[in-house]
Amino acid sequence: MANEDKKDFNAMLHKDTGMPKIQIVTDEASIRKYGGEKMFFAPPLAYDQVMKRVPYGKLVTVGEIRAYFARKNDADFTDPITAGIFVSIAAWASYQRKNDETPYWRVLKAEGELNPKYPGGTAAQKEKLEAEGHAVVSRGRKNIRFYVRDYEKALFELDS
Repeated sequence: MANEDKKDFNAMLHKDTGMPKIQIVTDEASIRKYGGEKMFFAPPLAYDQVMKRVPYGKLVTVGEIRAYFARKNDADFTDPITAGIFVSIAAWASYQRKNDETPYWRVLKAEGELNPKYPGGTAAQKEKLEAEGHAVVSRGRKNIRFYVRDYEKALFELDS
């Protein structure tokens, strides 16, 4: 996202987006890729609510949140594009609020990767995760990315 300082992310978080909804996908490649035709769309606020459930020291991936929404809504999968956008909106909305913090830094990308689109980028997320006892490692030589080492051991079960 661009111009984050000029956007009201809390308004975006609460905007009526016509969601939740299920859409039937007819594209064969998408059906094969995602394992079905029933695609769920969760509203931005739903992502924020799920992210708030992740306790101190625990982690969750965007993929796990998507799978959780699909299970809970009798869908084959949750739209990956809006998921990434709405997780970022929830992060920035929390950053802009004075209270009612959402621990967005505990939400990782696939394979435990840190999210450079969060407030402060990967450096800020790394600092918050390390403060909770997680080890963050870098990978790559030119396109350096950051990951939580052994993130699987700290995953939070959303269905619990």
